[in-house]
Amino acid sequence: MEQENKMGSARMGPLIFSMALPAMISMLINALYNIVDSIFVAQYSQSALAAVSLVFPLQQLVIAIGVGTGVGVNSLISRRLGEKRQLHADSAAEHGIALAVIGGLAFVVVGFVLAPPFLGAFGSAPDVYEQAVQYSQVAVGMSFFVMISMMCEKIQQSTGNMIIPMCQGLTGAIINIILDPLMIFGIGPFPEMGVYGAAAATVIGQVFGMLIGLWGVFIHQKVLRIKMREFKWRLQTVKDIYRVGLPGIVMQSVVSVMTAGMNAILISFSQTAVNVLAVYFKLQTFVFMPVFGLNQGALPVMGYNYGARNKGRLFGAYKIALTAAVVIMGLGLVVFQAIPETMLMMFVDRTDAAAAREMLEVGVPALRIISLSFIGAAFGIINSTLFQATARGLNSLIVSVCRQLVIILPAAWLLGRWFGLGAIWYSFPIAEIAAFFISYALLWKEYRTELRFLGIEKEGKA
Repeated sequence: MEQENKMGSARMGPLIFSMALPAMISMLINALYNIVDSIFVAQYSQSALAAVSLVFPLQQLVIAIGVGTGVGVNSLISRRLGEKRQLHADSAAEHGIALAVIGGLAFVVVGFVLAPPFLGAFGSAPDVYEQAVQYSQVAVGMSFFVMISMMCEKIQQSTGNMIIPMCQGLTGAIINIILDPLMIFGIGPFPEMGVYGAAAATVIGQVFGMLIGLWGVFIHQKVLRIKMREFKWRLQTVKDIYRVGLPGIVMQSVVSVMTAGMNAILISFSQTAVNVLAVYFKLQTFVFMPVFGLNQGALPVMGYNYGARNKGRLFGAYKIALTAAVVIMGLGLVVFQAIPETMLMMFVDRTDAAAAREMLEVGVPALRIISLSFIGAAFGIINSTLFQATARGLNSLIVSVCRQLVIILPAAWLLGRWFGLGAIWYSFPIAEIAAFFISYALLWKEYRTELRFLGIEKEGKA
């Protein structure tokens, strides 16, 4: 099987970047979609932008479940392929598809039943609440398609196939970008639908991405033999998936909780502060998404070589991924320090001078302060990749919970109470510094207890 052999024998640098580049391109296009989508929504009205901002934590929850489960499946497949256990790798992929279907159905309940009371808890204006409910019913309630699409991406990435997942992301994002202005503003054959149109465009793009993903998993790829008609639940496989996936889900969900908590803190100062946070999360995707793409290229390589007990290649992949992540984050830091005004002005109606002025007053210092956390985040992301690849998802969870809940929210609340709105943004670099030291303490512990001994047991048997 050529694709699995290359992860154990090909030159490490070209291997990682050849696998990561398609994912990085796909994620950059998705980052572009996220920004363009918010720009169109902001041009429709500032209340529409506020509504979409309130729904953002729920969308993060969708990503948390989908990506977390997918990472668990990816890690398990790549490890089983490295161990030459083909049937177990096939079974992991089948369980991944089944779990994605169940997750998609669960979000129908979240979007239509649980979202309205959640959104009402923020005490926003009636027009903002109404638009938020409309947006959540479609963007969250119809997450079935994106859940399956994300799982198809992870299954293919685990075998070293990064091209089809890239095509999934590109197709969905391009369709979304084209339909967004047409459906939001009512151009051509479409009626004016506002935020409802933005959500509908998102789901339509996700449907096309899912179809390409299903074709890639069931027809195109040849490494795994997936036969859902013969599928039977195996409790041990589910446990193996969520041994890595559950900490990943909680880790991603913590981001959703953090965003909701930050919104609750910021809204006591102004709606503009909430909008600034939402704009930051959109803008930072251009920096973080390439690193997450790098993560997707490195994870199956690390997982395969951990399964094969090849210490040199495992840590070779780690060092290359970490160096590239630091470079990317460093470039992002420079951009956020240099042109925050230009980035923020994309998300305001220029005809509303008062709104533009307030956005700049709050947003410029916010972007410059938050971006100080970028370099530390590079270490956190790649360390989490190593933890996940070696079935140590709990370590990633510990670091994430400390960064996103234990440190950042209390720090934000205290800084806001003592020094005002401008000080709240310092909670981001404070949390990242603390997470850096926690992450490396855990990595050193794992290295001393097991990772440095990889391959020795094989030499002893030789």
